[in-house]
Amino acid sequence: MIEHGTGLFTIGELARSTGLTVRTIRYWSDEGVLHPVTRSTGGYRLYDAESVARLELIRTLRELGLGLEDVRKVVSGEKDVASVAAAHVAALDAQIRSLKVTRAVLSTVARRGSTAEEMTLMNKLARLSAAERRRILEEFVDEMFHGLDTADPVIRERMRSMAVDLPDEPTPEQVDAWVELAEMLQDPQFRAHMRKVAEFNAAGRGPETPVGASMWFARRLVQLAAEAREQGIAPGSPEAERILGDLLGDADPAAVLERLRSTTNDKVARYRELLATVKGQGPEVARREEFGWVVAALEAKAGS
Repeated sequence: MIEHGTGLFTIGELARSTGLTVRTIRYWSDEGVLHPVTRSTGGYRLYDAESVARLELIRTLRELGLGLEDVRKVVSGEKDVASVAAAHVAALDAQIRSLKVTRAVLSTVARRGSTAEEMTLMNKLARLSAAERRRILEEFVDEMFHGLDTADPVIRERMRSMAVDLPDEPTPEQVDAWVELAEMLQDPQFRAHMRKVAEFNAAGRGPETPVGASMWFARRLVQLAAEAREQGIAPGSPEAERILGDLLGDADPAAVLERLRSTTNDKVARYRELLATVKGQGPEVARREEFGWVVAALEAKAGS
């Protein structure tokens, strides 16, 4: 009831006018969020009309998810609503990103039919920070090129700068790809194989070889092989031998074949596909078919 002759409200009256429970209002008052104006002769807490407006503000802030400490600071004037709201938005964004990763992981687990152990590993790898993901990649590249000063620096820097971070809204396929990629980058056998790939690159470059020649060769290979496949040219045909001549120039076909075999096996092709999937480009960007066509053409030439 309204305290007689004072225009003040008891907790019960506040509860009836706002629809909140007496217990909730009492708790907020106990926590120092809603201060009583005074107390009755019987010791009951009393509130004025301004307290009613303050109570509505408190309820709104709580419904928006703000903690009692932030609510107390807003109500007391220690912080303005805008700055608290901005901080809360940032916190919510972090929670949303985490929930999206959780959803993607669970979707992948459901699709894979994963065991509890696989799910634990998947969750751990998916939640690695961007810095931790970067560290895994840098350690992989450092081991791959350590001591190989003649390796094409463009290839080295391209691999080091390659983004391997999950997007803010990863699909189950991207989470799945990142988990597989992280496992692959830390696999000793795969690292040893990629070391051999780097050694091939270093051995094939002389002092006159221009920087970036490896990238130029790869782009030219993809272009010529894609055109050959579109035209239906078989790897063992005379037309394929002519295309190889355009691609290789004076290079030794046997040496090129050996190098390409090291970079086009299933593991390396899968590595490129996983990188493309994590970046949202699709596995076709890895150009497995184009590299495979050139290898088949070189093998046919070697056997002729």
